[in-house]
Amino acid sequence: MNQANLQLEGLLMAVAALNRMLVEKGLASAHEIDTALRRAEARITSDDRFQDADIALANRDAMCFPIRLLRLANADEDCAAVSFGELARQVGLSKPRYNDQR
Repeated sequence: MNQANLQLEGLLMAVAALNRMLVEKGLASAHEIDTALRRAEARITSDDRFQDADIALANRDAMCFPIRLLRLANADEDCAAVSFGELARQVGLSKPRYNDQR
């Protein structure tokens, strides 16, 4: 596996842990974090680059993957017990279809 992928895996799990800590300390709610992540995904998926076909649909999914993984981790009360592999699998199973996909 590419070392950059391993570094991103670690970074995503660290951010998931930080998000959980924010919720536990009452600094943000799980709903607020989810809303922020939804907005980030909406900005990516509505970007004009996709309508102009400068970026392939697979690349759009790649850009959305970390956000979707963090949303799933945020929804899990005990995200520390869920592995990166399981979260990644859930992202793949729950991936939505876009209006421009058949």
